[in-house]
Amino acid sequence: MIERASWKDLRRRCDASSLGITSTDELEPIGHVVGQDRAVRAIQFGVQMRRKGYNVFALGPTGSGRHTVVKDILQTRAKDEPVPPDYVYVNNFADPRRPNALRLPPGKGRALEADMKKLVEDLRAALPAAFESDQYRARREALEKELEAKQKAAAEALKAFADERSVGVAHTPGGFAVAPLKDGELLPLEALEALPKEEKARIEADLEQVQERIKDMLASVPRWQKEHRDKVREMDRETTRTAAGHLLKPLREGWKVEAAVLTYLDAVEDDVVEHAQDILRPKEMDAAAALMGKNGDHDPGDLRRYRVNVVVDNGDTKGAPVIMEDHPTVPDLIGRIEHVSRLGTLTTDFTLVEAGSLHRANGGYLVVDVLKVIQQPYAWEELKRALRAGEIRTRGLGELAGILSTVSLEPGPIPLDVKVVLIGDRRLFYLLGRLEPELGEHFKVAADFEDDMSRENGGEHLFARLVARLADERELAHLTADATARVVEASSRWAGDARKLSTNMRRLSNLLEEAGYWAEHAGHTKVERADVQKALDEQDARLDRPHERMREATTQGLLRVETEGSRVGQVNALSVLDLGEYRFGRPTRITAQVRLGRGEVVDIEREVDLGGPIHSKGVLILSGFMGGRYGRLKPLAFSASLGFEQSYGGVEGDSASMAELCALLSAVGEVPIRQDVAITGSVDQHGRGQAVGGVDEKVEGFFELCQERGLTGTQGVIIPKSNLAQLMLKDEVVEAVHEGRFSVWPVETVDEALELLTGLPAGERGPDDRYPPGSVNARVAARLEELAQAAKRAAEPERRT
Repeated sequence: MIERASWKDLRRRCDASSLGITSTDELEPIGHVVGQDRAVRAIQFGVQMRRKGYNVFALGPTGSGRHTVVKDILQTRAKDEPVPPDYVYVNNFADPRRPNALRLPPGKGRALEADMKKLVEDLRAALPAAFESDQYRARREALEKELEAKQKAAAEALKAFADERSVGVAHTPGGFAVAPLKDGELLPLEALEALPKEEKARIEADLEQVQERIKDMLASVPRWQKEHRDKVREMDRETTRTAAGHLLKPLREGWKVEAAVLTYLDAVEDDVVEHAQDILRPKEMDAAAALMGKNGDHDPGDLRRYRVNVVVDNGDTKGAPVIMEDHPTVPDLIGRIEHVSRLGTLTTDFTLVEAGSLHRANGGYLVVDVLKVIQQPYAWEELKRALRAGEIRTRGLGELAGILSTVSLEPGPIPLDVKVVLIGDRRLFYLLGRLEPELGEHFKVAADFEDDMSRENGGEHLFARLVARLADERELAHLTADATARVVEASSRWAGDARKLSTNMRRLSNLLEEAGYWAEHAGHTKVERADVQKALDEQDARLDRPHERMREATTQGLLRVETEGSRVGQVNALSVLDLGEYRFGRPTRITAQVRLGRGEVVDIEREVDLGGPIHSKGVLILSGFMGGRYGRLKPLAFSASLGFEQSYGGVEGDSASMAELCALLSAVGEVPIRQDVAITGSVDQHGRGQAVGGVDEKVEGFFELCQERGLTGTQGVIIPKSNLAQLMLKDEVVEAVHEGRFSVWPVETVDEALELLTGLPAGERGPDDRYPPGSVNARVAARLEELAQAAKRAAEPERRT
């Protein structure tokens, strides 16, 4: 006789008095999420281990508090760590396409930016004043007079040379003209032609000498002018350097401990000296140059090259930064280079380089969702590259993809010192571990978050403290002890095990918020048990439309499930439909047909591609059971087919394998099976029952159907005995069992299930290898013998032929 489970075993209640409180506001809120000791230790190790590659992969189910735990641990540690440095980009005057990155103490980036802005303003005032000073003007006039004196002396020497040879020199629009003179007057051409040949030759030679002298003088003029310009330019450079040096002196003094800044200021001074005219240009011309889109390094009027682009500013940061990156695209990770449109042309410079989350987290911690980062083009590769190289290189997506060949900026790399924490589920972690060989190189620490925690050893009290913390954090009404006990029971139900509590913080938070809402509507100052129950009922009501429609179809007979009488080869199995945070069970008919054959069991679901591999494995196990129990000495001469009736979707899992085996044995032995009993459970090749999931929902699914049709006291559900300790059934089911109107039978073997389903003893094999007459196994063995004889008779005519 198989004993039914006691009603006390069907639901583990939380004793409110054991919590030792009247409401959660009396509890000290717990400082972290409970039940995650392994994950917490791993994260703490990862953030403290400063060796390369010891970044953290926090894996676990959604809602388990991964983000909360990671953020709490990182912020607690970060607040006592030093503030990381600032980083700025400045112009590389030697190669403007490759701006330089400078590392500065926290807050100094803004100071340098302000200093350079003031320097440009001061230069705009100081340089014009220097070039308009009396000293500069006097020196400039002296140089002008020097040039004039050289030109005048050359002209006088030319005149004296020409006078000695009676040659006249005239300066015309077409250049210098020469002509012979006689008695100070021009010699007419006719008179020149009339002169003796020797005299004429002498005059022509004098004219040629004067012309050569003119050429020599004209050749010297550009040289004198160049020497003059060089002297003016050198004077301008000297004047500019004096003015700029005076302004840069206090900057050099203020930044004397920053060697990189001093080097930059030297480069600024040299560039100012070279391009002083850009600063002297009126502001109206600056605006015109900007309008025309001039953005080159040496374009007139463009003073952007002296700006400082502060890409990382930690001046107001307390401790190390903790950055939670919610949108990890390539630009959001490694920064971006913006462009501006000028007259239809996109231009850029070092002032348009923007920081990414790696820049902001540098010297601290970066938290990224792994699924989001691998979904973004090139983001995962760039994150790995940055961690591998230990530096951040800002590049555009077009350059990474190799689809742009235009000249752009190549900002100098910034050294990277960051701890990265990836957050994802276990499936992604193990999949990446197999397909991505570099995962273990860069993320050596796995922080595995639990799905649940134990209710034993003070687990319920810790959970109550967690409830108190969530109430405080979200400014919710606190819970009475009875309401807290109901939340504990709900969490145990979510965990699918009466001995456990779910660590799904999101689901718990939602329940507390909704219970607080219903408490407020009921006028309660504190959340009571009824408010928690109301919240749970409303959550189910919002999601149970499919459940309701399926229950309605079953009640109306559209989905055929019998709850009375007996049938050969037909059993009520139980399945679970999972809709995320809402699951419900439904009874399903499994039928079996037997015929002559060679011992194979056909899975109809698999034949039409509706059965998953685990379900198919369960069916194959049935073949092993049949062969091991009934075909040890001779081959089995039957074939059977198993199918889920009125099942139009996929079937996966082995939780119906015990039901399928019972249906198969019923069909073979022609033993009727009770239809007022449903069964769930897996089975091995020896006929031993094995635990399955979703037992609560499965039992409740059959109970609801029986309740609608009327409870008779004979109805019930068979479950594996190993599932008994997990049960957290609804109060109405527990009450019905307590009153004897419904039953739950835990079994260890298929033989025990058969005795409950058939009302006959299963029967054990005796020393003579036979089963007791009238037992289920005896009827199955006898039927198999009949089939074997029939197969033998069918084969004899073939042999005679």
